[in-house]
Amino acid sequence: MPQILAFLRRPFVLDLRAMALMRIAVAAVILTDLVIRSTDLEAHYANLGVLPLNVLYQYNWNPYQFSLHAITGLWQGEALLFLLAAAAAVALLLGYSTRLMTIISWLLLVSLQNRNPLIGQGGDDLLRMLLFWGIFLPWGRLYSLDARSKVAPTNYAYFSAATVAYIVQLALVYWCTALLKHAPEWSKEGTAIYYALSLDQLLMPGGRLLYQHYDLMRYLTFATYYTEMLLPFVLFIPFGVTWWRLLFVGVLYSFHIGISLTLFVGLFYLINMASVLGLLPPWTMNWLDRHIRTRAQRLGPRLAQWRPSLEQWQRLPFRLRVEASWQRSSGTDRLLRTMRETVVTLLLVYVCWWNLDTIAKPEWYMKDPLRWFGYLFRTDQHWGMFAPAVFKDDGWYILDATTKDGKHIDLNRKGRPLTYDKPYSVMALFKNDRWRKYSENYLFVSNSYMRPYYCNYWLRIWQEKHPNRPISRLDVIYMKEVSLPDYKVSKPTREVLCSCETEPAQPAPQQ
Repeated sequence: MPQILAFLRRPFVLDLRAMALMRIAVAAVILTDLVIRSTDLEAHYANLGVLPLNVLYQYNWNPYQFSLHAITGLWQGEALLFLLAAAAAVALLLGYSTRLMTIISWLLLVSLQNRNPLIGQGGDDLLRMLLFWGIFLPWGRLYSLDARSKVAPTNYAYFSAATVAYIVQLALVYWCTALLKHAPEWSKEGTAIYYALSLDQLLMPGGRLLYQHYDLMRYLTFATYYTEMLLPFVLFIPFGVTWWRLLFVGVLYSFHIGISLTLFVGLFYLINMASVLGLLPPWTMNWLDRHIRTRAQRLGPRLAQWRPSLEQWQRLPFRLRVEASWQRSSGTDRLLRTMRETVVTLLLVYVCWWNLDTIAKPEWYMKDPLRWFGYLFRTDQHWGMFAPAVFKDDGWYILDATTKDGKHIDLNRKGRPLTYDKPYSVMALFKNDRWRKYSENYLFVSNSYMRPYYCNYWLRIWQEKHPNRPISRLDVIYMKEVSLPDYKVSKPTREVLCSCETEPAQPAPQQ
C-alpha cells in the first residue's frame, strides 16, 4: 500500500525551487499590476472618478466582501495603500517573512479588486488564487532571505494537500474555460478565433497578420478548444511526470505568448505564465539552479557592502517576522500538520464545488447559504474568456465634446476635430486594459447606472487640463459595428450612451 500511495501522489510532488521561482514571478506580476493601476488612482479608485463609493455600495457591493481601499474616497489614501501593497510584494519577491507577506499581499489584492469590480478580468481571479494557495505552500523555503537562517534541504521534493490544491486549481482554469465554450463556433464551426480577431478593441498587430489566414484561424480554434479540454489531464498521470509537465508548461507558454501577440488582454498572459512555473520538474530546476547560483556568486561581492546595514536592520526591536517563540514537540508538529492538511483539503473541495456552477446541472450548484465564505475570502471564480461564444458586437467610442463656440471635438482622440471615421487601431484608444474592460462593461444595459459618472469625469478632467478650451456639453457615443461571417461587418450605427453638460453660469444680480 505505501508503494501504491507513493505512485499515485507522484503528479502532486513539486520541487521547492520551482515553487520559489513561481513566488518571485507572482510578486513581479503584482508589482507590474500595481504600477499600471497607479496611473488611474483618481479615475478608478477615488470619489472623483468613475465609481464613487456610494455607487459602489449601491450597485456593486456584496455584504460579505471587504475593502480597505473603500475606507477613503481620496486618491491620496489609495496611494498609501498602493505603496503598502508594493512594499509587501517586494518583500514577497525577496522572500522576507514570506508567509506573512503572502497573507498581506493577498489581503491587499482582494481589497483592491473589491474596490472596483468593473475593471476586473479573468486573470485577476487566477492571481488572487495563486496567492491564496501560496499561503499554504513553502514557496519561501529557497531563493529567499528567509532561507539564510535555515539549513539547506537535502531533498527538494515536496508533497502536501496544498500542492494538490495548486495543481487541481490549474486544471480547473482550463477545464472550466473549455466546458463553458459550448457554442458551435468553438467545437463545430471553428470560427471563434476569426470572431475574436474581428474585435477591433482587442486586435493587436500580430492579430492583423493572423486575421488574413482564415483556414489557419479555423485550425487554431479547434486546437485552442481541445488543448484547454484535454491538456490538463496530463497533470494527473503518475508516470513520466517530468515529461508531461514539460509538455504542459511548453504548450501553455506557447499558447499565452500567442495570445499576447494577437489580442489585447492586459496581464492575463503574464499571470497564466507565472502560474505554471511551480510545475517545473527537477531536471529543469537543476539547470536553472546552476545558472542562478553562478550569477548570485558574481553578485556576492557587490551585495557584501550592504550586509552591515541589513544586519543592523535585523537587530531593530520591530521585525516583520513570524517566528515561534517556543519549542514544539514532534506530537504538536504532527497535530498542526494534520489540521493544516485537513483545512486545505476542505478548501479545495469548496473551490471545486464552486466551479460546478458553470459546468454542472443546477441541482449540483452550491447553495446560497454556503457562498459567504467564497465572497469573504474571494475564492469565488469564473473562467469564461470568450465563452460560451465570442462577442459579435464591436465598435469604438467617441467622446463628442461641444466647445463654447459651437465646435465639436473628440476627447477620446485628445481633442482633435470630431470624425465618425473608424480609427486604424481601436485598441490604441485605450490607455490600458483596465480602461478597455471598463468600456466593455459600460455598454451593458444592466450597468447603465455607471454611465453619468464616466461622462462627468471626462468633462471635469478636460476643463481642468484645458481651461482655455472650455466645453459646454459631452456626449458619450458608441459606434456599434457587428462582426459578420466572411470578413464582413455591418454598417456602423451611432448610439448615444450618455450626455452631460456643464452648469450654466448664474446671471449677475441686479443692482
